[in-house]
Amino acid sequence: MLSPVYYFSFESCRHIDLFKQIFVWDILKILPDYIKSQKLGKIEIAIPDNVYLENPELISIGEGTVIEPGVYIKGPVIIGKNCKIRQGAYIRENVILEDGSFVGHDSEIKSSVFLPAASAAHFNYVGDSLLGLNTNLGAGVKCANVRLDKKEVCVRLKDGKRETGLKKFGLILGDRSQIGCNGVTNPGTLLGKDVLCPGGIVLNGLIPSGSKIEQIPTYRIEEGK
Repeated sequence: MLSPVYYFSFESCRHIDLFKQIFVWDILKILPDYIKSQKLGKIEIAIPDNVYLENPELISIGEGTVIEPGVYIKGPVIIGKNCKIRQGAYIRENVILEDGSFVGHDSEIKSSVFLPAASAAHFNYVGDSLLGLNTNLGAGVKCANVRLDKKEVCVRLKDGKRETGLKKFGLILGDRSQIGCNGVTNPGTLLGKDVLCPGGIVLNGLIPSGSKIEQIPTYRIEEGK
């Protein structure tokens, strides 16, 4: 349950070499060097006015991608084909957006990988995280990536904690999993494939594939009132 194959399918992935790791979080360790090893600087679309590209020689953008005015992209970054990046998005260094990914208004992404059709469409923060195929973060979902005490991030398992060797580590979101609006994931949260989480929830540890998380009601309706 700690291997990349537990969380992701790679049939339509252009960067499959990234995922040949023993532990899924090790992908984050090699991500900067992997991006630098790629041929960067190929931009296959017309960049609209009021889009700012910092280090454009370290930015690649595939054909069919739509970038709205007001977007800020800081290389090194690889953006695939047919992606959508809406006004106000901030994409920082060491990001890969696979084909069909969606980054929305006021969403900030850094040191992360989106597999094909992954979506962070509204007011999201995604740092040092991996989002699988056809995943979705609801509006306002935040992926915390640093502990308050700044110590190493560990993964909580049933039999204890597993060290990761990372001081910055956010979320692993398996294929087709979804988190509802205004959810928060603590550093080192792992969700398997096809996990459904309601809005307004705080997530920790490893949640197995196929889980459906239930939100505990915060109110009670009394009969006759």
